[in-house]
Parts: sequence; structure tokens; C-alpha cells
Amino acid sequence: MTQPIDSIHSLKVMSKIIDAVCYNHARLALLRISNPLRIEIPDHRCLEAILSDDYWLCVDSCQEDQPILAWCDFDKHDHNAALHQPIPCQLRLYHSHAGLIMGSALDSLDRALTEVLSQKT
Repeated sequence: MTQPIDSIHSLKVMSKIIDAVCYNHARLALLRISNPLRIEIPDHRCLEAILSDDYWLCVDSCQEDQPILAWCDFDKHDHNAALHQPIPCQLRLYHSHAGLIMGSALDSLDRALTEVLSQKT
């Protein structure tokens, strides 16, 4: 299936693994809150994530939603049977400095998802 982010030219594509807890938080938020879901990423000025079933795109909201990085192509094979297993995916970098924040942005996104899910319970 073609994704909207496929039309955006990436500077670099890497294979990554997302922790199961983080992935499950995102899935729950998409199911319980909205799909797609736009959420501010704390500790990163002007950085917001647009989450959908197929990708998590981080954009610079101060620069007209310029794409910064995206996690996509999640390998969800057998994930429903093993919710504790990490999820392989691709990380696409769209900005020259995206590599500097890719780890901290994911950690901050997970914290934001945890917080928003606790408010919806």
C-alpha cells in the first residue's frame, strides 16, 4: 500500500527496532483517541508527531510541518500473538540533523503517549 510519506524524499533510511511497550502505547492511542493522531513531542521545541497505522511522522510545526523523520514499514507479523516482542521498522530521515534527535524524540513521544492514555482512562 502506498503511504503519503512515500512521496517525500528521504536523506537516509535505516532499519530500526521499536520497543514493544512504545509500539503498544501508540497502537492504543490510535484505537482509543483518534486515527490519525497528532501529538506534541515534549522536550523538542516545535516537534510534533502524526501517527497512523502505517507510519509515525515527526514534523517541525514552526516550519509549516516540514518532515523531520518517520518510523514506517512496521513488521507487525505475529505481533498480536506476541505483544511483548519488539517491532522491526524503517526509520527515514528527512532533515540533515534528524539523526541527532531520533532516539530522544522516540522516548519523548512514548512519554507523551503514556500521559495522554492515562488521561483517557
